Amino acid sequence: MSRLKNKVAVITGGTSGMGLATAKRFVEEGAFVYITGRRQTELDKAVSLIGRSVAAVQGDVSNLADLDRLYAKVAREKGKIDILFAGAGIVDPQPLAETTEESFDKVFAINTRGLAFTVKKALPLLNDGGAIIVITSIAENKGIPGLTAYSATKAAVRSFVRTWTAELKDRRIRVNAISRRPRSSSGRTGGAPRLTAGTLTCSPAPFRGRVRDRRSTQLMRARPPLSF
Repeated sequence: MSRLKNKVAVITGGTSGMGLATAKRFVEEGAFVYITGRRQTELDKAVSLIGRSVAAVQGDVSNLADLDRLYAKVAREKGKIDILFAGAGIVDPQPLAETTEESFDKVFAINTRGLAFTVKKALPLLNDGGAIIVITSIAENKGIPGLTAYSATKAAVRSFVRTWTAELKDRRIRVNAISRRPRSSSGRTGGAPRLTAGTLTCSPAPFRGRVRDRRSTQLMRARPPLSF
């Protein structure tokens, strides 16, 4: 059953992990997908893995010119967006005493500022009744050592969801968050896998999630609401 037939999706951070798995599932369900990532080699691999109904745009969500280029391509080729999956994000673990200005600013630039402008710049193309999906984390309300900046960005994302839900309700645009748990695939940066054991100890359900376990959740968030 093609539950996303004729839908157009934009997925930032679509070259690995949850973003790539979501892109694959959306295409399987009939959507055409635009994926973004910072490295062209990884984009090329992702396109090959997805196989069809996909276009890749290299860019960094913290660079507003890159976002403009992405949406100009979507507007030119499809003229609309039905689903925005804002999955780009980074983790750079540093204890507070060792936190650098460069790392702090980079995490916020991508995880919060980049996310906000990813959504803002999509709005003119996003259909009424469309869907916005963002990524939060258990780190937003757990005290996890080494994640000062990351945890704060994810708390901000949760606040974004509440605010945007209220702002966009008249357009019937659904805004949903998926909370990231420790998972068995590689992290977004080299330091992320080191966090797994410590993160599991402060989780009420201490098991690792798998990326493929989340694909149905993304699909549920992306589908039009049911009518009764």
